[in-house]
Amino acid sequence: MHSSDFIQNTFMRMDRRAYALFIGLLIGGAGAAIGLTMTMMGPVMTFAFVLGGLAALYIITDVQAALYTIIAIMMLLPYGTLPFDIGFTPTLLDLAIGGFLVVYLTGWMIGDRRRLTLTPVHPLLILYILWILLAFALGLSHSPITTSIARQFVGLLLSLSLVFVIVDLMRDPVLLRRLVLIILVVVAMQALITLGLYILPDQTADNLLARLARIGYPNGGVIRYIEENPALAERAIGTWNDPNSLGGILAIAAVIIAPQVFAKKPVLRYRLLTLGVLGLVGLALFLTYSRASMAAMAAGLGVIAVVRYRRFIPLMLLATLLILLLPQTQAYVQRFAEALTFSDLASQMRLGEYSDSIRLISRYPVFGVGFTGTPDIDIYTDVASLYLIMANQIGLVGLGLFIVFIVGVLLYGVHTYSFARKDDELDAIHLGYHAALITALVNAVGDLFFFRLDFQASITMFWLTITLALAASRLATEREHVRQAANQPLPNAPISGRIAPVITHAQPDAAP
Repeated sequence: MHSSDFIQNTFMRMDRRAYALFIGLLIGGAGAAIGLTMTMMGPVMTFAFVLGGLAALYIITDVQAALYTIIAIMMLLPYGTLPFDIGFTPTLLDLAIGGFLVVYLTGWMIGDRRRLTLTPVHPLLILYILWILLAFALGLSHSPITTSIARQFVGLLLSLSLVFVIVDLMRDPVLLRRLVLIILVVVAMQALITLGLYILPDQTADNLLARLARIGYPNGGVIRYIEENPALAERAIGTWNDPNSLGGILAIAAVIIAPQVFAKKPVLRYRLLTLGVLGLVGLALFLTYSRASMAAMAAGLGVIAVVRYRRFIPLMLLATLLILLLPQTQAYVQRFAEALTFSDLASQMRLGEYSDSIRLISRYPVFGVGFTGTPDIDIYTDVASLYLIMANQIGLVGLGLFIVFIVGVLLYGVHTYSFARKDDELDAIHLGYHAALITALVNAVGDLFFFRLDFQASITMFWLTITLALAASRLATEREHVRQAANQPLPNAPISGRIAPVITHAQPDAAP
């Protein structure tokens, strides 16, 4: 029985008069709420509330719809919040993940789910989560918690919970393949928004983004430039407001999509459309001027080309030549050269951050300083590297547990790819999810957004990528076991029973 059936049966048990009264009160309350919202916030916000309410009603009856909503909000409105305070201000992503978990847990309560299916790597993740909780608790001894940090830390735990829930849910390759399609659609929408805002005059784009202020976005002043200098080139931000975090998301999504261009059984029938979306996302990523993200996407595509689809190599070489030779891209090439030589302002600032991070780690090497602040005024936790900020906040032990877990995920993926490669349903998506994880890990060398608490959408995308890689590996293993069982003769079956079907099929040919 699904959660929607559970709700329907509950209402059917009610007395008809009580049911009619309940419906009347519900309609009256909804009308009053709409009228009040119209008066206080205007028609646009009223329409948004009604649409959001209808969407929420649908989401709480379908776990897949709830998952798709998480991906859509994460990609399109990563910093959106409720337009009002309820003691704290939850983000739209908080609500989406919370709703998803409620629907999932409802399935357990009504008996739809009776067995939790995980992977051999999940115990390593449990150790990592326990260490995070310990580091957080120890950090409270020198810095008190705030409402904002508490909400953000809960958001981190919600994102980590997806690794258990989604892996358990993904028991059919159709679901995993559909997620690739959902990611393709929403990242194409984000790329179009990004390019549209980039093309518009700066003030117009800033005014448009300021309209999102009612749901938690800044009220203007969000357009970004290289080195924050308006005299230099503008950096694409889309609805992410930060070019580096947007670049990381676009790079991961592009690598998830890329194998579909040459897959035997692509999720989208029209390969040229897939290639067009990939090009669109690549252009949007290029305009972020995020060097770490560009290098990460190149690494992910390189893995795909070397492991499976060598037809990507000419495309990558062509793109590299165009970037190196076109006059319009010379400033970009110069930016990469400055990064490699640490000769620009951003690279020099990162060197300073790395030095400060090493000083912090030397003082607090085991547990780090936690998530609520630092005990010494001369140190800080923010540093442009996931690995260093992780060591700052949860110590070298926590970083070591994370690395062991990631190595486990990748080794599990390498082991199961021999199974997935035989399966046209899983071949491309298994490779895409694991290459996307490598993309995220490379990007994390030069950016911190996959661990910094106030970048919840980036954290969610990172752990969702890990989740999908694990789900693809587990499903590949299960389907291989099914294939092997199907190819083995039944135990103790008589020989005549094994050859009877052959004789049966041969009889019509023998007939005159």
